[in-house]
Amino acid sequence: MLSGRRLDLLDPTPVDIEIEDIAHGLAFVARWNGQTAGDFAYSVAEHSLLVEELFGRIASKAPMKWRLAALLHDAPEYVIGDMISPVKSAVGPGYGALDDRLTAAIHIRFGLPAAVPATVKRQIKKADKISAWMEATQIAGFSDGEATKFFGRPDMSVMEGLEIRLRPPVEVRRAFTDRHQVLLAQL
Repeated sequence: MLSGRRLDLLDPTPVDIEIEDIAHGLAFVARWNGQTAGDFAYSVAEHSLLVEELFGRIASKAPMKWRLAALLHDAPEYVIGDMISPVKSAVGPGYGALDDRLTAAIHIRFGLPAAVPATVKRQIKKADKISAWMEATQIAGFSDGEATKFFGRPDMSVMEGLEIRLRPPVEVRRAFTDRHQVLLAQL
């Protein structure tokens, strides 16, 4: 990693994880395989910031630790990249196991339980699907109907005032680390 840490992907430990490495990696990983409109790729870091915001709207009374979990929901992708669901399925259960090990190490590193409770995980997934719907319709060329077919019909009030932002990776990296710092301070 750029921090100098050596991360063993098959046996990750919390002491080898740094938020700067996560933020940097996610800021340079493109969602939608880069097939989005705009001058910059829509990064996993930008997506993660949006999911955390949406989660906060869906679960406004949730403890800050779960907002942190929402921000970090795709954190393993800083080293394994963002794969579309059909590819994940084709790779098989090994991909899920790798993702789970990385997630557990990341969570422990930042004071979260290794596994998020199922109810919280469902709320984060709901925010993730709303984010995907927004991304699909705003920057990936989907009609509302197409996006709804794949991601479900979102509650429009949850998205009120939000729009997809495409920013340079360095700016997104900074925004991600800043938001992480704010959430950690509120735990």
